[in-house]
Amino acid sequence: MAAHLPFAETYSPRLRTALVLTGTGTAGAYHAGVLRALHEAGVKLDIVAGRGIGAVSALFAAIDGSERLWEDKGFWRAAAVESLYPWRLGPRLVVCSVAAALAIVAIPVAAVALGLIVFPIDFLLKLAGTGGASGLVAAYLHAAESAFAPAALPTWLPRLVVIVLTAAGVAVLVNARQAEPAHVSEGWWWRALSAPLSATAAVDHAWRVMWDLIRGAAAVRQPRVTDLARRYTEMLAENFGQPGFRELLITAHDVDTHRDLVFALVTEPRRREMIRRSTIAAGEARRAEVFDLAGIGRDHLPDAIAAALTLPLATEWHRITFAPDEYWRGETHRLCDRPAGLIRLVDELIDVGVEQIVLVSAAPEAPGPHALANPRLDGRGRLGEYLQSAEAAVVRDATTTTAGVRIFTIRPAHNPIGPFDFAGGYDDRSRRRQPLTELLTLGYEDAYHQFIEPIVAASGERVGHTEAT
Repeated sequence: MAAHLPFAETYSPRLRTALVLTGTGTAGAYHAGVLRALHEAGVKLDIVAGRGIGAVSALFAAIDGSERLWEDKGFWRAAAVESLYPWRLGPRLVVCSVAAALAIVAIPVAAVALGLIVFPIDFLLKLAGTGGASGLVAAYLHAAESAFAPAALPTWLPRLVVIVLTAAGVAVLVNARQAEPAHVSEGWWWRALSAPLSATAAVDHAWRVMWDLIRGAAAVRQPRVTDLARRYTEMLAENFGQPGFRELLITAHDVDTHRDLVFALVTEPRRREMIRRSTIAAGEARRAEVFDLAGIGRDHLPDAIAAALTLPLATEWHRITFAPDEYWRGETHRLCDRPAGLIRLVDELIDVGVEQIVLVSAAPEAPGPHALANPRLDGRGRLGEYLQSAEAAVVRDATTTTAGVRIFTIRPAHNPIGPFDFAGGYDDRSRRRQPLTELLTLGYEDAYHQFIEPIVAASGERVGHTEAT
């Protein structure tokens, strides 16, 4: 059985160490705080791995660029963060059209309710001996009579409601048809009910900040994502062994083949072993699942990041088209994130020789009795509650079912900010709103209190920036 041993004497910077970052949405801010603490403490990391938003955190940490996650103009302090995972056009049109239709239907009610203001004013003025507001009453009665005339409100109001709802329906169908590929066999009514959220803003923001890091001070226009990813993989592969540069491992889920895909960029001795395991007869499954980012699979790094940021059912699928000479022979598959992919990530780390793992999750530990919070009523809040709960269960499984590897966890005891609370969240315990920046601080403090001070410092061994090759 497995080894989850949070004792100082079990940690050694001499061992091959992996940092695993797992989570969704705002969990990336917690990762950034932890990375800052590990960076300041000089904790040696040989490989970084991630799923979900952790894939983005790992992407920056692998090239010694994690500062771009927490700095003032970095990833999690930018104004664009508040618009990550927005509602797609279809759901917004539906909500707006229904609201407009209800507002139109409420016009007659509002006209009647106006009388509840006019007549009391007239009554009070008469009590005051001013003769009342006969002019105001007469104007109201005239307006009401004109509005409810057979050729007025009763005629154009239902027509206007039908026009608004029809226009919204047509717009939703056009949007759904453009979003889905032509070969989709489902009926148009299913395409109209497309995923409510969009992951495009999150993917674009990740690569935009990455380009700011890679280009430095040069005022150069951002290239295509494919070209930027190639430049990234080349830079990482050429700098293995240099301080701050680490191996990279990312996982995503292939919905069409029911497999977890692994995208790896590791040092040459282990890369050759990974390729060898994928070419033997018994490795047919691995040929379909493992992509070497240092070889022909390097063009799939954008797919790995986009898939990691794609939420199952909540966002549109990320579609990946394989080359004709790859295992899947030019097929197009649907990819997304999967919380339980964390276990596959740990298994792959073991295969590349990792001896100890630092696992970082923003999902709080399971609460005890009398610790229930009010359930969320908003759609994104409910989804966030489920994802956070599922991840907490997966983290518990990952740290209790993996044999032979030392696993140290860094996670909050309490996290009031949900995965989609990019503008902050309300904390029932302290009865106040907490901005997203507090999650950065929480990750920083937890890293020191749970790992650096009680484990790394207590180990008595010198920790440096030197990377193992």
